[in-house]
Amino acid sequence: MMRRVCLIDTDPGTDDAIALWLALASPELDLRLVTVAGGNVGLERTLPNARAILGLARSGVPVVAGADRPLLGAFTPETRVHGADGLGGVILPEGPPSAPGIAADAIRDLLRREESVTLIGIGPATNFALALATEPALADRVEEIVLMTGAWAEGNITPSAEFNAWSDPESLGVLLASGRPVTLATLELTAQALVTPARIATLRARGGGVCLDAAARIMEGVPTSRRFDHRGHPLHDPCAVAWLLAPGLFTSRPVHVHVDCGHGPSRGRTVVDRWERTGQAPNARLLETLDAEGFFALLGERLAALP
Repeated sequence: MMRRVCLIDTDPGTDDAIALWLALASPELDLRLVTVAGGNVGLERTLPNARAILGLARSGVPVVAGADRPLLGAFTPETRVHGADGLGGVILPEGPPSAPGIAADAIRDLLRREESVTLIGIGPATNFALALATEPALADRVEEIVLMTGAWAEGNITPSAEFNAWSDPESLGVLLASGRPVTLATLELTAQALVTPARIATLRARGGGVCLDAAARIMEGVPTSRRFDHRGHPLHDPCAVAWLLAPGLFTSRPVHVHVDCGHGPSRGRTVVDRWERTGQAPNARLLETLDAEGFFALLGERLAALP
């Protein structure tokens, strides 16, 4: 098996935790680095959360602290979903210390060492943008940028914008302009990965260890969504990881994406040209549909293999 060298940039975050465990449990991915930004909660919480998540999985992958604010302004936490601690009140044992340095430097160092690296972004895009904007030649080492971000219909933090895109639209714009392949798991895609009580029960029935148990407790603690008649809540970030593991679970199409960096009510909106109306060349691949049963089967199989 050709393992894909990758790094994950994250802001844990309930669904970030499950995405990290999915990546750690997957032999297709050679995860070399986890970088952390503020976002779902502040960096003072996301960093220890990332350390604890990897520690529970007995992973030695280095965790490096990054941006505590976007390129402009400040991050605004989303505690209604993730809780004040970022993990919905689920307490994990303290993880190993973070590695020294800062995220942008660590990302550039990895790109210098490896000829081909996949960047997986499941939070605001700040750390990736800082790394690539300060040494643009390293973009040639990026095989693919996979992001959980954006929406082509309505947002989940404002009527226009998805949370990650809204948190730092300028950084997302840097990645879309990088010239490298960008794949987007937007809200319309992640809505198809709906966590329900029945799916949590099926996950628990697999047995497994402390990571699967923690994942189930985290999912149980996330409030159900009014958008889905309180039947459950979408599991956003693991969709980005699953794309790299089982692309056959998805359909996709090439699109042109523009991110609104203005300061009005449309800030952070991703304007996605799904039907070639603008005549602009595609700059991203949009993941459109998901085999939800296959996705949750994959998730359960992999999480059950962790400690």
